[in-house]
Amino acid sequence: MIRLHVPVPLRWSDLDAYQHVNNVAMFRLLEDARITAFWRHPEAEDGDAWPTAILDSGPAASSHTLVASQQIEYLRPLGFSRTPVRVELWIGKIGGASLDVCYEVHDGVPGGFPRTGPASGTEPYVRAATTIVLIDAATGRPRRISDDERDAWAAFTGEPLEFRRR
Repeated sequence: MIRLHVPVPLRWSDLDAYQHVNNVAMFRLLEDARITAFWRHPEAEDGDAWPTAILDSGPAASSHTLVASQQIEYLRPLGFSRTPVRVELWIGKIGGASLDVCYEVHDGVPGGFPRTGPASGTEPYVRAATTIVLIDAATGRPRRISDDERDAWAAFTGEPLEFRRR
C-alpha cells in the first residue's frame, strides 16, 4: 500500500502548558494534511499537484466535505520542532458517499521526504481516523463518490486502523 506523506509545520500556538502539541491542535494538524491531500490547489504547478487532490474547494465548489466522525489515539507526546511533522495518510475504506481517512503522525525528515511511498515503519506520535462524507452543495445531501474519485484514491487504499481497546 502506498501512503501520502504530507509535511505539516508546527506553530507555537499548537503547544500547551506542558510544551507538547495540544490534543485540539493535533486535530488541526490532521485537517491541514487532509486538505492538502484531497482538495485541488489551483495555484499548484503540474509537478506540485498531489495525486489525490481532486476535490474542488471553497464555497463555490459543487461538493463539500463534512466530518462525520473522528477517533484519535495519542501514543507519545509531540514537542515543538522547526522541521515539519510528516503526516502519513491513506484511505481505510471507500463507501458509497464516504471515506475513512487514516493517519499516523511522525517526525519530519530534515530536507524533506517524498510525497508518496510506503509506511515509515517508525513509531508514530498519533494514530487517527476521520470519516468524511461528500455532500452535494446544491442539495446539502450526501452524494455518491464518482468513479474518477475512486480511481484517483484506489492506490492509497489499505487496511483501516485498529485502535486499542479501552
